[in-house]
Amino acid sequence: MSTKNISLFNAAKLVALVTIVSKFVGFLRDVVIAKYYGAGMVSDAYFYAYQIPALAIIILGGVGGPFHSAIVSVFAKMIPTEADKADAKANKLYNTFLTASFIMFAVVGLLIFIFAEPIMKLIISNGTPELVRLAAMHLKIMSPVFVIGGVIGVYYGILVTFKEFLFPNLSPVMLSIVIIAGVMIATDDPNGYVLAAATTVGAFVQLGLQVPKVRQIGFRLKPNFEFKNNPEFRQLLELLFPAILSSTVGQIYVYADMFNASYVGDGARSAVGYANRIYQFPVGILVTAFLVPLFPVFSSLVGKGQIDEVRNYFNKGIGALNFIAFPMFVAILLLANDAVFLVFQRGQFTAEATTMVSLALIYLSFGIIPYVFRDCITRIYYAFNDSKTPFLVATSSILLKFLLNYILICKMNFGIGGITLSTTLVTLVNATLLGLMLRKKMDMKFGIYFKNLFKTGLAAVLTYVICLFVYKFCPLDYANWLAVAVKTALMLILSCIVYVIFAYLFKVEFIKEVAIRIHETIKR
Repeated sequence: MSTKNISLFNAAKLVALVTIVSKFVGFLRDVVIAKYYGAGMVSDAYFYAYQIPALAIIILGGVGGPFHSAIVSVFAKMIPTEADKADAKANKLYNTFLTASFIMFAVVGLLIFIFAEPIMKLIISNGTPELVRLAAMHLKIMSPVFVIGGVIGVYYGILVTFKEFLFPNLSPVMLSIVIIAGVMIATDDPNGYVLAAATTVGAFVQLGLQVPKVRQIGFRLKPNFEFKNNPEFRQLLELLFPAILSSTVGQIYVYADMFNASYVGDGARSAVGYANRIYQFPVGILVTAFLVPLFPVFSSLVGKGQIDEVRNYFNKGIGALNFIAFPMFVAILLLANDAVFLVFQRGQFTAEATTMVSLALIYLSFGIIPYVFRDCITRIYYAFNDSKTPFLVATSSILLKFLLNYILICKMNFGIGGITLSTTLVTLVNATLLGLMLRKKMDMKFGIYFKNLFKTGLAAVLTYVICLFVYKFCPLDYANWLAVAVKTALMLILSCIVYVIFAYLFKVEFIKEVAIRIHETIKR
């Protein structure tokens, strides 16, 4: 399925659809993991170890990661908008970059395998020797994932540049399916080794799904070692390395959380991981749906010097994102505990774990709006071939992240909530700095943004107050799973209705356009 000639809104709908499928299957994967491994030492070992290959498979290699972003920024300017096939010049750059990426990640993957235990010992500073050894074995099993992460990122960038949005967003489903199958087949897995092995196999399957489509576009695999005197390759590297470092800085935030989670107690690392997965289910769909098709537009417009259009697309995109993000925020505040109970509390996942995850989720949800803004504004920097500024901003917040973790966890006794609250505060600081520093490149006229933000935010606040009253008025027994499910569904419907009413009364700019689009979709 191609999206070469469809509108931004229709492309967003397609990306949203496949992302929903991908996120749902990923969510189901986490439910299965929670059922069989709970929130204890084995799950902690897996999630501690997984953060290393996750740097490659999700952050570096994922949609929106530095490899994807660098490829789109460079290739979108060198390939004509109407092109259906890659030419010889694009093929040469593709093979040069792919060869360099494979060599680099192969070396790193080998080093990770050799030094797995020292790495885990450094990360799990307050963990038991048994937990460290178990996490090190998981890391060794998953070390091959690091080799293919960057390759997947290159493929994603190529496909999105040619406006092929389906496969990049659907292929992570294969990773989740393989993990689900592996865990359910090998139910007796006391050390979690099957879980780690299934993750590695799933990553290779995810890569394999991209290959046919990349070949169809016209790219052919032919190793190329012409790294010198190659201006396009140099431009890729100039954009890529700061972006990689920026993503690595993001991982330092994660490692800071892992470091402090070992002080909170067993299950804390798993609880933060589960909370983040619930958070990313709606927010990830929202951001991916709009930014994947919007990013090539930014790059193309910057290349043509059409700055007014960049501003126009930004305000439309961020406005629509915020319009949908606020009710997500309200829903999490109202229903975090109920949602975690419904999704995870079974098997080895206890009521205590439900409380931990829901608390972490609530504090994380306060970062939805700055998260959306940060990711959107970062794409504009990349469109200007500037990945250094986002890197510098992220780097400047490392000390802040460690400081906030220390204050909130060790001094103020926020416990697990302090871990995710510090993440929210750092996201807010980063978003603010990126917005202020963009004025050096273009005037974004943020007055339009804040006007819409105020109206949608006010609608969300009033919605929360009304729905909270209704929620408290109707207590329920958590022993009755069906009653919790029905109340959760009704509260979601009520919050959406109330929010839309207030948005209409406040004349939120995007409500009419969204309503028209939904009506047209239903008619078709």
